[in-house]
Amino acid sequence: MKKLLVKVKPNARENSLRQFQDGTWIAEVKAPPKDGKANRAVIELIAKQFKVTKSQVSIKSGESGRIKLIQLNI
Repeated sequence: MKKLLVKVKPNARENSLRQFQDGTWIAEVKAPPKDGKANRAVIELIAKQFKVTKSQVSIKSGESGRIKLIQLNI
């Protein structure tokens, strides 16, 4: 099990995921922050980055905010 602290920037030009030296991540997603679209895009982006299925990625806290705690079930 791995946990990531992710800051999300919705409505970006392109999807990207970057890690900073302090261990935090920035996820830029094209999806808007409505109806959970940005959350689903973040989960998909993280699953692709870590080569796991989307069902192995879950948002533990911050579902309605920009800073999220993501759990990977590896």
